Amino acid sequence: MAVVFEKPSLLQRVAPVFQGFDIPLLLAIGVMATIGLVTMYSVGFDHGTRFSAHARNMMLAAGVLFVVSQIPPNRLMSLALPIYTVGVVLLLGVEFFGIMRKGSQRWLNVGIIIQPSELMKVAMPLMLAWWFHRREGQLKPLDFAVAGLLLAVPVALILKQPDLGTSLLVLSAGLFVIFFAGLSWRLILPPVILVAIGIVVLVTMEHDWCAPGVDWKVLHEYQRQRVCTLLDPTKDPLGKGFHIIQGMIAIGSGGIWGKGFMQGTQTHLEFIPERTTDFIFAAFSEEFGFVGVLTLLAGFLFLIVRGLIISLEAPSLFARLLGGAVTMSIFVYAFVNMGMVSGILPVVGVPLPFVSYGGTAMVTMGVGLGILMSIAKSKRLVQT
Repeated sequence: MAVVFEKPSLLQRVAPVFQGFDIPLLLAIGVMATIGLVTMYSVGFDHGTRFSAHARNMMLAAGVLFVVSQIPPNRLMSLALPIYTVGVVLLLGVEFFGIMRKGSQRWLNVGIIIQPSELMKVAMPLMLAWWFHRREGQLKPLDFAVAGLLLAVPVALILKQPDLGTSLLVLSAGLFVIFFAGLSWRLILPPVILVAIGIVVLVTMEHDWCAPGVDWKVLHEYQRQRVCTLLDPTKDPLGKGFHIIQGMIAIGSGGIWGKGFMQGTQTHLEFIPERTTDFIFAAFSEEFGFVGVLTLLAGFLFLIVRGLIISLEAPSLFARLLGGAVTMSIFVYAFVNMGMVSGILPVVGVPLPFVSYGGTAMVTMGVGLGILMSIAKSKRLVQT
């Protein structure tokens, strides 16, 4: 007797690719992307082609998210060591053959101009999650020391470029993996206490340590100036303190409800520097006010909570560590950007996720969110 097999339709063959996506996470991403597009149109409608380029970058990031989400966590784990190795080799290439721009050596010509430090934002949590997964059930203090070394090498190379902002982001991503892997509070509290004491001493000694000609040794001169400007931006209100002062003026002038869509005076009269990139939060606050800021914070909070829930429910230690680190990295991006614009952190050039203009940062965000979506899909497959 002949057996007839029915050929599946195109829809039936394509449907599995779209199954398993986490709907709450997709909704959060959609809301934040909408806020980003509305904000960019409002603050950048008279700023060349920023809005259309921002929309293009979002579409590119969405494509990257979709592709990465199709890679199961076990496959991501097999890619961790090669990606980390390539990243470190490229950073060494920057050290010896890098391109110098505006006093920093951060780029490398490999046929196209790339910035290898951006790769480490993804490679670092991948590598450390892989390492702790291999050591699951037999962790010893030496394993944490090895993880610290794996983290220190790329962070040191990025700091030497110099690029303080990216080095802090890579460092935080790695530290989150180490913390989630079970690092003892006895090892966490002493550095935290030392940092707190250092901040108090710095604020107390600001007058002497920020005097002209003082060399801090551990920081580059421009980094020392950023810290001193943070402590007292009024010392140079038309120079190094201009960014912080104008950002705080714009945030305060927004009031409760804001000045309105496309109505920000500080923004469109060019008082806010880098209004479509690093300081876009100041422009957003001026036009949408305290209510708009609360909405933005609520969006980030929901996205971060959802990412942590996905990570907690992940089927393997590797996926839990990786998902947690990726999620908390989004928190660090948002916190550092808002903090530096508000005058509570030094200006380090960190973009605001979804909102700031920037192709590389947007693609990196797409990779991170794609990893979270991949973990969510793998969880559902395991449950099924």
